[in-house]
Amino acid sequence: MAARNGRTVRDLRRANRTAVLQRLYFDGPLSRFELGPATGLSSGSISNVVADLVADGLVEEAGSVDSDGGRPRILLRVASGAGHMIGVDVGETRVRVELFDLTLTELARAERPLAQQGYEVEVIVGHIRDGIAEVLADAGVDSDRLLGVGIGVPGIVEHTPDQGAVVHGQTIGWDAVPLEALLRSTSRLPDRVRYFIDNGAKTLGQAEMWFGAGRGAHNAIVVLFGSGVGACLVTPEVEHGRAVEWGHLTVRVRGRRCRCGALGCLEAYAGAESLLARWREAGGRPPGGADEETALAAMLAAAYPSEGEADPLALGVLEETAEYLGAGLSDLINLFQPERILVGGWAGLQLGARFLPAVRRHAAAYALRYPARKVSIELGRLGPDAVTVGAAILPLADFFGRGGRRMETVPEGPVPAWRAVLEERAPRP
Repeated sequence: MAARNGRTVRDLRRANRTAVLQRLYFDGPLSRFELGPATGLSSGSISNVVADLVADGLVEEAGSVDSDGGRPRILLRVASGAGHMIGVDVGETRVRVELFDLTLTELARAERPLAQQGYEVEVIVGHIRDGIAEVLADAGVDSDRLLGVGIGVPGIVEHTPDQGAVVHGQTIGWDAVPLEALLRSTSRLPDRVRYFIDNGAKTLGQAEMWFGAGRGAHNAIVVLFGSGVGACLVTPEVEHGRAVEWGHLTVRVRGRRCRCGALGCLEAYAGAESLLARWREAGGRPPGGADEETALAAMLAAAYPSEGEADPLALGVLEETAEYLGAGLSDLINLFQPERILVGGWAGLQLGARFLPAVRRHAAAYALRYPARKVSIELGRLGPDAVTVGAAILPLADFFGRGGRRMETVPEGPVPAWRAVLEERAPRP
């Protein structure tokens, strides 16, 4: 039966279940009495929805609190073991796969380095497939318990009706790679388990907005600073986040060659890969054979030694990089006037507090005064696992969008329900 607005009774029930699950997830434990004003539902609706969710094993009791003159009120929370998600970060130096329970507690992880074979498609697909099998085996979780697999990747992700997610990753040599179709063709997972593939900067942004330094903000930009640089924009108009190719903003006409092939991109000056290359060109000596993370740590130690004199070459390159990053952030400030800019990614976290004051100074110097006064520039709070956490949020949001109902089969075409959950950005200030 359809309601006057075209929604069926089934739609209303799903929406009510979604509302209760979200409030318990982000604000719980809560009593039935507290759930009413938190969701806008009547006490009768709350009782019915909670009874259904408890019967489905999605909600459980979590103690009680005294009430004013009456019986103690039972507290409720989301049951952590009611489902599992996998988050995958196809990063610049490794593929990281993590298994989470329903409350995003990590249960197992697997990592595959990318030093030699790089981004060869078959290698990446194999790493993802084998990593998924490894974390499920390590945690003793059956694949039937999976709600989905979220994957953060470099580049632009196009969602097509026939091949699913297709990745356009110019900087890693991927030209319209049908990643979702390739994973499905070699998958050891049940057919109903869906892959959710999106840009890594966007999944990083989603994690910081839900659980990290972006919580409570309505207009924020989350920057991923690794081998390259990227950003995720979250505004009232784009509430579920939009990845922007910020690293390929031109900061110097006829400048250095970027790995995308263009000249003068921000990434050619501010990414960790180019930062280390500029140190070598200036006469610096990164440790031979070291991966990027180890080499960047050595550069930082040379520029900011605990004792003795700083290496002027390393310090000079880092100071110049801070200016390029600050200038790049000023463009984001002028264009979008965010209230917060959050810096994440493995290189951003390594550079950390020593680097950020200089970036702030340069951003303020290059930006217009009014928006510059209103923005704060901080480090993200979720550490190196932020991309995998954000990737795991995608199947979690889909699960909530369906009212906590498991998907029995993979649907034909896109499923928009999860976007509504992402757009609400359920955490409150």
